Amino acid sequence: LNHRLNKNINLLFFLLTIISLSIATINTASIDIVSAQQSGSDITYLGVDMSGFHTRNPQARNPSYDLPANYFEDSFRILSEAGMNHVRFVLFWESYVKDPTSFMNELNAAANAADKWGIKVLYDNHQFHTSSWLNPQRGTGFPSFLFENNPAYPLGGGGGTQFPAAQSWWTDWWNRSIKDANGNDGWTLLSDFLKKIVTTVDAHPSTIGYEILSEPQVHNVDQWEKIGAFNTFISNELRTLTQKTVAYSMNIPVDLRGPIGVNPDNLAKMAPDNKTNVIFKVSLYGLPSPGTYQGDRLNTFIQAGQLAGIPLYFGEWNNVVRERSINEEGEVVTQISPELSNINQTEANVIVKTFKDTNAWGMAYWQWNIDAHPIATYNLIRGVDATGAPQTTNYFDILKNAYSSVYPEITSRNATS
Repeated sequence: LNHRLNKNINLLFFLLTIISLSIATINTASIDIVSAQQSGSDITYLGVDMSGFHTRNPQARNPSYDLPANYFEDSFRILSEAGMNHVRFVLFWESYVKDPTSFMNELNAAANAADKWGIKVLYDNHQFHTSSWLNPQRGTGFPSFLFENNPAYPLGGGGGTQFPAAQSWWTDWWNRSIKDANGNDGWTLLSDFLKKIVTTVDAHPSTIGYEILSEPQVHNVDQWEKIGAFNTFISNELRTLTQKTVAYSMNIPVDLRGPIGVNPDNLAKMAPDNKTNVIFKVSLYGLPSPGTYQGDRLNTFIQAGQLAGIPLYFGEWNNVVRERSINEEGEVVTQISPELSNINQTEANVIVKTFKDTNAWGMAYWQWNIDAHPIATYNLIRGVDATGAPQTTNYFDILKNAYSSVYPEITSRNATS
């Protein structure tokens, strides 16, 4: 009997040991994420992606809309009164080159309004389809002097990931061979631009940090470590002027089964060497249900953040539906469907709760922009009300309710402060 009792006790002890070790293993990555997040702040940032006019004005186009007279003042007030505490402010390098004075005046106006209303701003160096040089109809990002006089990057050559001109340019960018007409290095020129941003807004209490480059393109499996070198170079340059948060971004395309190797190990290679007060910006444009592309994508980002020991920042989120179509070049592409894309309260709550469960550093809904977008869910505002202030849409109400439902302790404090 004693022998059998001792045997059972030993078996129970063995099983408890295995369970304890398993729990410790499962929680280790989560602990790393939390400690990285709390090293900078224990506040979760809840907000929107905001655009101005002069800070997003492309070189190849002249947009016809104007901002309301008190756009930033009213916008930050509305966000603050709704309990939000954060804006990811979208800006473009080529917009600065086009009109430096108006660009900086607008930047100052946004920073001053954010100070007044207690909104914390992360300034995002954005690009969409690389540049208006490669895509005059829709692109904005890098200035034209990085493309001119090079037949490999012809005007209108295409800035999306599928175009040879974009593939050539981004490959050269990661090889650090892009230069201007005077032979100046592109990485250094970009760091000089970002330093101008830092010098202008860093002293503002509303400024929480800077995003190096939003959603850079990857076209070869050998480019991941090169992006890490780029992010290390830029973040080291910024650290000569600021100790505020630095964000580096996920890549595009996020092709989880393609030849470029979008997996946690490679994504982790993008992180700068100095990870102090650094966050990993990712985007999510759909419900991350298990077994779906969005679910697999989210899990990939979570694992990449765990490997790097860096918290996730959901710098763009929404819910859209994509459809396959044939473009003007006869290629099969997926495009967002304005008719099918939508988000309801339940879906928004689920997405925000998912972010909270990852111990996210923060999140920003795409988007707050006075220029109306054909995708309905992209319009948190549309036109102005009788006072000239931006008129919020039902999607803003959904967003506000999602944040207050999942983070009541934050939104109630912000709304009454």
